[in-house]
Amino acid sequence: MRRARPARISLLLADVDGTLVTHDKVLTERARAAVHRLHEQGIRFAITSGRPPRGMVMLTDPLRIDTAIAAFNGGIFVEPDLTVIDSHALPPKVSETAVRLVAEHGLDVWVYRGNEWFVRNPDGPHVAREQWTVKFPPTVINDFTGLLDQAVKIVGVSDDHDLVRRCEAAAQDRFARLASAARSQPYYLDITHLSANKGGVVDYLSRHLGIAASEIATIGDMPNDILMFHKSGFAIAMGNGGPEVQEAADAVTASCDDEGFAKAVEQFILGPDRADA
Repeated sequence: MRRARPARISLLLADVDGTLVTHDKVLTERARAAVHRLHEQGIRFAITSGRPPRGMVMLTDPLRIDTAIAAFNGGIFVEPDLTVIDSHALPPKVSETAVRLVAEHGLDVWVYRGNEWFVRNPDGPHVAREQWTVKFPPTVINDFTGLLDQAVKIVGVSDDHDLVRRCEAAAQDRFARLASAARSQPYYLDITHLSANKGGVVDYLSRHLGIAASEIATIGDMPNDILMFHKSGFAIAMGNGGPEVQEAADAVTASCDDEGFAKAVEQFILGPDRADA
């Protein structure tokens, strides 16, 4: 059942790709202005993403971000200057099993360790686009030996979206009480520490900012955003989100390519309570 907009919203927590930025990874002027209006109204703003910390640094100044940034879906929390506040690395045995499981399903494997990004196939799907998005190149290696003791995120990558979905189901079954596994994009499966999920990001920000979860609004477009929807007081799905994402939200805005983020801020956060309109 969809909830009405709370009487008070003190923080908006936003996913980045497909939400805050367009599919072409553009932060529009209208989105930037919407965040500035939040600041003017005394509403805090925070971001969370499967991206590494360095992959979000380009957003901190334009959006005047002064809250902890939750990278790797909450695997690492950093200050806006990238100083690490908290980190949740995967247990080494889980990392090893995750790499094997993803490879056995026919997906390319990426490993993130701190601010480092490792791949075996530099010409694999989405490597070039990810490099353009996060603004730094991966380190190419032959195997991941010696790199899995502090891995923060294992990623399975494929343009076969059904294959990614099946791998997600297998990973969730295999790591039910050991790790979190969810798609951050139709072509990305992210495997992170059990505490590193976007629901945990809501809990973390609530504790550290002294804001009740009921006063936190969340906005996103992918299945891994549903956990933060459930933890927050009000959830907004992007128009480009799939049916399961939209059904889990309290309101639905336009697509990320049609100013959906800015429209959500204007209508559901700063505007009158029209969540049921």
